[in-house]
Amino acid sequence: MTVDVFADLVGQDEAVATLRRAAAAAAAVLRAGAEPADPTAGGDPGGGMTHAWIFTGPPGSGRSVAARAFAAALQCVHGTGCGRCPGCHTTMTGTHADVRLVVPEGLSIGVGEMRALVLRAASTPSGGRWQVVIIEDADRLTEAAGNALLKAIEEPPPRTVFLLCAPSVHPDDVSVTIRSRCRVVPLRQPSADAVAEVLARRDGIAPDLARWAAAAAQGHVGRARRLARDPEARQRREAVLAVPRRLTGVGAAFDAASALIEAAEAEAAASVAELDEAEKSALQTALGAGGTGRGAAGAMRGAAGQLKDLEKRQKSRATRAQRDALDRALVDLAGFYRDALTMALRAPVAPVHTDTAAVAGAGAEKWAADGSLRRLEAVLECRAAIEANVKPRIAVEAMMLALWRG
Repeated sequence: MTVDVFADLVGQDEAVATLRRAAAAAAAVLRAGAEPADPTAGGDPGGGMTHAWIFTGPPGSGRSVAARAFAAALQCVHGTGCGRCPGCHTTMTGTHADVRLVVPEGLSIGVGEMRALVLRAASTPSGGRWQVVIIEDADRLTEAAGNALLKAIEEPPPRTVFLLCAPSVHPDDVSVTIRSRCRVVPLRQPSADAVAEVLARRDGIAPDLARWAAAAAQGHVGRARRLARDPEARQRREAVLAVPRRLTGVGAAFDAASALIEAAEAEAAASVAELDEAEKSALQTALGAGGTGRGAAGAMRGAAGQLKDLEKRQKSRATRAQRDALDRALVDLAGFYRDALTMALRAPVAPVHTDTAAVAGAGAEKWAADGSLRRLEAVLECRAAIEANVKPRIAVEAMMLALWRG
């Protein structure tokens, strides 16, 4: 267990300072028997505690890490996030009774789940400190779920704190009304050096491998760790970075699109298969599978609806996993064309993918700066289209044709 709960928040000194001050203020609130401040009521926001927060930043910046660390600091008996007390330890390990983590398994967070969460969060903290609700990917709240959360934020229970994680506070990510009731903690993209340092220190990864993975992951801590530790992840990355060399015609473009989609589907299926089977087995057992007699048979017939609901949730989770896997591939591809662009411009920056720098350099000579930029924009447009719910195969096929045509 790390000595300090904020130790793994990479390259976020300003945010950590803000959260430390707020945790100290929260401890003072408890000692005084007062309530956290309303962020819309004016006054000094610099060190004050409030009941609702939004952590924003690009993927890999540590939004959920910051939220969990802050939750631990709020539950810390010393009010500092010492990392040693029971409040810190149970929060960081996910076993604290008063800290609830919402991680969307599908494409969205529904109103039923949010209403149940808000109801539970209104209860008195069992440990006498705070009820903390962490909502990862708050941008996936449905409109109805957002309205249910808004009501709780507008009329918060006295000892409940909501911590939301979202890419930004743009209205497409978080509604303006929710944003207006929260304090925003912006996180930045950590440097490759900072990511490499934490991989070497925390995960024991060799420094050379840590530096390579940090650069290849473009500041995304989780992706860097995966590249450093998982040979299959490195193989998938190599296959993605081979795409530019494969685009020799229309047929090759469609073949490359199919290969990218199928690889994402296979990766997603492998990642959810074990959990899907465990959930299905647990539900069947709970419903009396394997029992005998008319009662058991009737129970299983009546369970068809519950099994159907489970299959629906699992399908939604698989779809999300496929899109996440595909997005990781698109980020790697964008890094390749970024390298080509910077080389064409002779910009004094290091390449993202050092192992394909020669290929990117050849592309830079062939395409020049404007052609490299068009290809980079095609990849970014594909990511945006998928996020806007365009079918991935259609978006990827359009991207591959654009990359071939230039």
